[in-house]
Amino acid sequence: MTSTQITAPARTSARPSPAPRRSPRDRGTRLLATLFLAPTIVGIVVFTVVPIVGSVVLSLFHWNVIDSPSFAGTANYREVFGNSTVLVSFRNTLVFMVFAVALQLLIALALALTLTGRMPAWLRSVFRSAFFFPLVLSAASISVVMKYLFNQDFGVVNWLIGLVGIAPVPWLTSENAAMATVVIVYVWQQFGFSFLLFVGGLNNIPEEIHEAASLDGATGLRKHLHVTLPLLSPTLLVATVVGVINALQVFEQPYVLTNGGPGDSTRTVVMVIYETAFEQLRFGEASAVGVLLFVLIMAVTALQFRLSRRFVHYQ
Repeated sequence: MTSTQITAPARTSARPSPAPRRSPRDRGTRLLATLFLAPTIVGIVVFTVVPIVGSVVLSLFHWNVIDSPSFAGTANYREVFGNSTVLVSFRNTLVFMVFAVALQLLIALALALTLTGRMPAWLRSVFRSAFFFPLVLSAASISVVMKYLFNQDFGVVNWLIGLVGIAPVPWLTSENAAMATVVIVYVWQQFGFSFLLFVGGLNNIPEEIHEAASLDGATGLRKHLHVTLPLLSPTLLVATVVGVINALQVFEQPYVLTNGGPGDSTRTVVMVIYETAFEQLRFGEASAVGVLLFVLIMAVTALQFRLSRRFVHYQ
């Protein structure tokens, strides 16, 4: 027998087997999954993708609702970069974001660590509900109440600090104090979300890890820094990303409390978009500001995920 006669059957046996046919049950499962996903996909396209594309297109036109749109090219963007009010609003928004997110995460983490300690279950539930309650209220209604509380002449806050001999503070009429007041009101309402995230993350950390750290001599702050925070870092990333995105879109608190004042010290980007579009009827320029804000949010979020590769540790 020759070598060709021996190898020939081996070549024919190496043919790939035909792909298995999908059963009617598999096709029905795929169809059912598509039907369940269809409302979500349609909602994302209609309420997210279409508005984004529409804003980008509208930013290239001059339009005041009354007259027909006229093509402007990049003129709206040149106006935005030459408008000092817009530039100040971006600066204010970034400053607000840094202080608001840092304070929100710090308070939420401190309270979450406190409540996961030794405490009766009923009291822990009361505190959780109390901390989360401001988040379900309207930001505008909270801001109206806070505007009276921080009033310089008859506000409760100045009355309380007056009891200890401190002079009335112009919370809403001083440039420095106004931004601080907006940050305080915003954090008071928003920290409940981060608080619940941290509580869930702390409850997912195995107790055996804390016991092992205690046996190795780690106690108190040292244990939280070297054990709790690294294990909580994925939750901290989520809270930071959500907090930054929300802070960059702040509107109700500065609009109701100070209306962007005094001067432009608390005017934010979303306030500029609202005023440019609905008060001045310059929808093209307002869309250009919105596109720039969208790019800023995407850039900051991408930077956060990039930095998370070094600081986020998964179990």
